[in-house]
Amino acid sequence: MQYKSRTDLDLASETQHSGNRSPSGFPLIKRSRLETLQANLGYRCNQACSHCHVAASPKRSESMDWQTMEWLLRFAAQHDIKLFDLTGGAPEMNEFFRDLVVAAREMGVGVIDRCNLTILSEPGQEDLARFLAKQQVEVVASLPCYQKENVDKQRGRGTFEASIAGLKSLNALGYGVPGSGLYLNLVYNPAGPSLPPSQDSLEAAYKTQLSSEFGIKFNQLFVMVNMPISRFEERIAANGQLGEYKTLLKNSFSSDNLDGVMCRSLISVDWRGYVYDCDFNQMLDMPLKHGDSERLHISALMAKDISGSAIQVDGHCFGCTAGQGSSCQGALVA
Repeated sequence: MQYKSRTDLDLASETQHSGNRSPSGFPLIKRSRLETLQANLGYRCNQACSHCHVAASPKRSESMDWQTMEWLLRFAAQHDIKLFDLTGGAPEMNEFFRDLVVAAREMGVGVIDRCNLTILSEPGQEDLARFLAKQQVEVVASLPCYQKENVDKQRGRGTFEASIAGLKSLNALGYGVPGSGLYLNLVYNPAGPSLPPSQDSLEAAYKTQLSSEFGIKFNQLFVMVNMPISRFEERIAANGQLGEYKTLLKNSFSSDNLDGVMCRSLISVDWRGYVYDCDFNQMLDMPLKHGDSERLHISALMAKDISGSAIQVDGHCFGCTAGQGSSCQGALVA
């Protein structure tokens, strides 16, 4: 599918037609039914990727405690949450990660583990893949390219080989194998300030290359837009590309993507338990607004219905609606 560049006049016409606009020009939108609770379990990671919007690294120490996780479980039960989407950093490095997964699965809540693949070979994590398979956790794994040099440039030397080893260990347990019920999805992020290519065509290329070179299988490829925040923003700003990239995102706005943006059915909880409309808003310190409270802890939302409430939006939101769209589950339109 081809996407036409949008002028400011086009954007103004679309957003006025859909209702009010934020100061950034992004349409004001509201939440529908809440289905997914995304939890950032901490910023500690065994990697320090150049595109990481949470600036995770081995030097970070922030980590969600068990008391906060208990609030997540109570909230899920109270609001009939269907899915826990666990992220970080490397979420598996949180000492209570496995306890949370087991408790959620016992409640019948699905779990996604946003895995960087290299964590599977870290000391003390040798049985992690087997644990995930036993709990039937969906693995969403970052692999920004199927070529070694590109992956190592973006994520660090030796990352590609460790990632391939991780994928093979998951395949050996049934992940990505048709009919196994164990889902393995990969994530692609562009290396620089550009929109990702067609998800369908890139997925076909990934499957051909990974299968022929390494015998690796996976279910789907998710392509995601890099948000102009945190570490990625700093890098492209240093190269003089930030303004041009923000303009690209804004001019590539497609109103067709508004109904599918992840914030309509998801809330994001930080490692302390405070609530945001999405993971990107969390990194920009834009808390979820409900009533008169400036900042809400998950415990304060226990008896509240937030469906229909306004979502905090700003200029970075154009990243989710540019071109084919972008969400935690990949492109929004084919």
